[in-house]
Amino acid sequence: MARQMDTESASVLRGFRPNLYKTTLCLAYQSLGIVYGDLSISPIYVYKSTFSGDLHLYEDDHEILGVLSIVFWTLTLIPLCKYIIFVLGADDNGEGGTFALYSSLCRHSRMGLLNTVHPAHERISSYCSEIPTKDTRMSLLIKEFFEKHKSSRIVLLLVVFLGTGMIIGDGILTPTMSVLSAVYGIRIKAPDLHENYTVFIACIILVGLFALQHYGTHKVGFLFAPIMLIWLLCISGIGMYNIFRWNPRVIGALSPYYIYNFFRKTGRIGWSSLGGVVLCLTGTEAMFADLGHFSKLSIRIAFTGLVYPCLVLAYMGEAAYLSKNKMDISSSFYKAIPEVMFWPVLIIATLASVVGSQAIISATFSIVSQCRALRCFPRVKIKHTSNQIHGQIYIPEVNWMLMMSCLAVVIGFRDTRMIGNAYGLAGVTVMFITTCLMFLIISTVWKKNVLLAVLFFVVFGSLELLYISACLGKVHHGGWLPLLFALVIVSLMSIWNYGTVKKDAFELENKVSLDRLLSLGPSLGIARVPGICLLYSNVAFGLPPMFAHFVTNFPAFHHTLIFVTLKSLMVPKVPVVERFHVNRIGPPELSIFRCIVRYGYKEVRDCYNFETQLIEKVAEFLKQESTIEDMTVRGQSPNHISAAVGNEVCHDIAEQRRKEVSGGSGEQWSNTGFQSLGSCQEMKKLMEARETGGVAYMMGNPYIVASGVSPFLKKFAINIVYGFLRRNCRRPAIALGVPHTSLLEVGMLYQV
Repeated sequence: MARQMDTESASVLRGFRPNLYKTTLCLAYQSLGIVYGDLSISPIYVYKSTFSGDLHLYEDDHEILGVLSIVFWTLTLIPLCKYIIFVLGADDNGEGGTFALYSSLCRHSRMGLLNTVHPAHERISSYCSEIPTKDTRMSLLIKEFFEKHKSSRIVLLLVVFLGTGMIIGDGILTPTMSVLSAVYGIRIKAPDLHENYTVFIACIILVGLFALQHYGTHKVGFLFAPIMLIWLLCISGIGMYNIFRWNPRVIGALSPYYIYNFFRKTGRIGWSSLGGVVLCLTGTEAMFADLGHFSKLSIRIAFTGLVYPCLVLAYMGEAAYLSKNKMDISSSFYKAIPEVMFWPVLIIATLASVVGSQAIISATFSIVSQCRALRCFPRVKIKHTSNQIHGQIYIPEVNWMLMMSCLAVVIGFRDTRMIGNAYGLAGVTVMFITTCLMFLIISTVWKKNVLLAVLFFVVFGSLELLYISACLGKVHHGGWLPLLFALVIVSLMSIWNYGTVKKDAFELENKVSLDRLLSLGPSLGIARVPGICLLYSNVAFGLPPMFAHFVTNFPAFHHTLIFVTLKSLMVPKVPVVERFHVNRIGPPELSIFRCIVRYGYKEVRDCYNFETQLIEKVAEFLKQESTIEDMTVRGQSPNHISAAVGNEVCHDIAEQRRKEVSGGSGEQWSNTGFQSLGSCQEMKKLMEARETGGVAYMMGNPYIVASGVSPFLKKFAINIVYGFLRRNCRRPAIALGVPHTSLLEVGMLYQV
């Protein structure tokens, strides 16, 4: 029998491995069209941008070979070593990006400000099952520093917001730079073509790109992947051709000596030219930000096996051509293409530039979804575009805003040199923020020796700071644009989060206890009406002020009342079995329940099945409560009850029973003065209430204003900016999929 089982297990493993390999290779193929598009088209404009300033080519080739050496080692150190080896390993259960790093830090320490969930509701078994490792002395010091100084936690959150703002700004600059650079290749063969025509063609291509987004990453990836595969093979083939035809000695430029020689001869001008060299890194952050769409192994295979060697060959080939054709520096990429291949390559380059924009657009959708879940971004519509890959989403509002911004930049700037200055600063700033967060990850989450974290920061951070300093020197030549984008986005995110926190604090301070409401019952003449009411609120304990305001003005509520609190945790996903946390409020005769519904920051709520799932969980709670009552009658202890039922909810019920026996309070009230209905009868009445009265929804629609004594800055943030965002974002009922015919909104003034 054992031998038969071993044989069956081996056959299952043999069948599983080919499927795993097939899936991984398929994802690696798709990643070419999603993740690596931006990084792969950078050879079109890197040399042109680098030599667009005061840096010139001379007879001895020191400049061109030095730039090639800098490009090679930059690609080797940052995308290959930093991201492929280190950063991809810091994923948050398969999710990547700035917020994923911040989430991991918040979950392993008290560095976060976003998660306001009660600790009892925050525990997720799949994230608590990690084998604990001993904190190092330095990790404890870092954690204590952040815990003691709230200002440090605020700065950390603002840094995360800055990274998010730069990624969204990158989502505007990438399509403009990529498409314009490709379209300008037409002017190589048609020099008399007016600039307005190239700008018009670029605008048409951009509109088409954003119009395709609603088909989803999966379909777009399969459509774009073959284009990028042809593009990479094409530029690598042309690169090898140029190396052997023009100057095979450029292979020697891979030596770091040429970097030293470059700066020795060019000095400050060479440092300034780094603002163009940094464009070879554009799209690198997408390798981590788009991780939720793919897998670590697929991204690593695609980069090391294809993207990296093809890019190195392309840059070497263009440098070899430039070493013998120095006058063609302004259009070296297209001039280096053999005449017979020019038009096919131009068409592929234009298509590849469209693909290159896809990487950062997908990353923007992912980062906005995370910000929205953590209540740092106004409510927007999020659509899933794949049944297999959860992270593949589409956000219509963000998509069309990106399109309009891209068109404005293309029409307003027209000049790829100025856009390139802005483009480089946005990309390298995000990379440096990732390096800073990785320092904290290595020291406090991985709990490695702090010297390793310092070494990581010194090696990669110093290189990125060098590039940032060169880009800042070009702020007046277009570099101000990403700073403006980041300032606007960070301000909006900060004000939205600030207003939301103030609203929650008001509700928490003005919550009402059930005994106070019941004491007013006889004087108000509260009536019960048939049906079930789902009352949405952010108050996890007590009754929200909105409900008390409603009852005092309209003294009636439904037979079954369920207070629903939706919480987003600092984890990517919450297992379905741990999503609902049901409790009873008051005596059984009142039929009032509270349900805490927990989501991860990468999850999109299922609006259609939510009502059914919620009522089923309440019925399950009543069934388990009935089981516990029966077992209590038979004389079993609460510990045996929890073990017998084997559910977290049952453990909560048993805990409530303990509190009742010991005289403790809590949300489970004593039965004094009431006649117990019994859980079985309650289950029956719950189903009858749903059938006879249906399900109604109650939500607050507060009008939030700053108090009269508030300073002007607070009044401006709350009354004007936050009020404008609340009026123009998606309403909570629409975001939750609540039927309009069953919705009751309660208006109330909040003075925060």
